Amino acid sequence: MAQSITVAGDNLTLDLILWRKYGVRGQALVEQAMELNPHLVDVFLPIGAEVALPDLPAETPGRREVVTLFG
Repeated sequence: MAQSITVAGDNLTLDLILWRKYGVRGQALVEQAMELNPHLVDVFLPIGAEVALPDLPAETPGRREVVTLFG
């Protein structure tokens, strides 16, 4: 279920809101958030704008590739 927020500050962007809400994993949701909010046409969101945020997909457990720099 998508969550809705109201923009209350200056110079906020959609990717910044997603990063504040979900951390690094939120950056993968920018395109999905843009599809949910076709009314947002500027880079900076206007104060009072309603923004629907997509749900963060569940992290799938699995193997993580480990990279060593000095190996």
